[in-house]
Amino acid sequence: RQMCIRDRYKRIAAGVKDILFPPACPICSNPRPVIDNRKMNICPWCLKYITYIKEPACLKCGKALEDDNREYCKDCTDKQHLFNQAVSVYEYSEGIKQSIYNFKYHNKREYAEVYADEISGRYGDVINMWQPDVIMPVPIHVSKLKSRGYNQAGLIAESLSKKLDIEYNEHSLIRTRATSPMKDLNDIQRTKNLQKAFKIADNVIIYNKVLIVDDIYTTGTTIDACAECLKRAGVKEVYAVTLCVGRGF
Repeated sequence: RQMCIRDRYKRIAAGVKDILFPPACPICSNPRPVIDNRKMNICPWCLKYITYIKEPACLKCGKALEDDNREYCKDCTDKQHLFNQAVSVYEYSEGIKQSIYNFKYHNKREYAEVYADEISGRYGDVINMWQPDVIMPVPIHVSKLKSRGYNQAGLIAESLSKKLDIEYNEHSLIRTRATSPMKDLNDIQRTKNLQKAFKIADNVIIYNKVLIVDDIYTTGTTIDACAECLKRAGVKEVYAVTLCVGRGF
């Protein structure tokens, strides 16, 4: 009975919070509409600004492919990735690009729950098939954490862990040094930029399968660097889910 009362109060508190601080659509930042008694993650009229990943998609990194006859994108054909498999929700278009920018730099932390719900809705079955022991965000350096106030990947990962009932851990994998922004670097510079950028805290790891969460997948260099660190510490399989990814060829 106490559990029922507690759950009831939680639902009431959530309802009051929704009234006072209406959850925002991550594309237009307006309150998310309710249609057929269901609160939408994204306004129906905002869907034209985003593109969901559809088949065919690369079996390794999850990029949308233009050729139905291909199983892997050119990048994954030419490069040996260290992670086992990755998926993404959206193609990297202007709508989601601006959304993530606001999420990271304009303190739109409430977007994290919507992003996590989108990931869970589209890839919950895939993630459950992978059977990860834990969900970890790509860590950011302590200097960036202090200036921004939060790790955007951590907010998504924590919300996703609650939705999928999978352990969340943001402490075992840490970033040891501040790295340069990846967007202006080529492949060689990206790899060099992330060399020895991550480590396992206290040199202890207790998981066999880890799911890494990040906002953007470009070449996979960041996920590879995390996977290398984790596998060196004894993790057997490393998977990844990101919000958006560039198009494959």
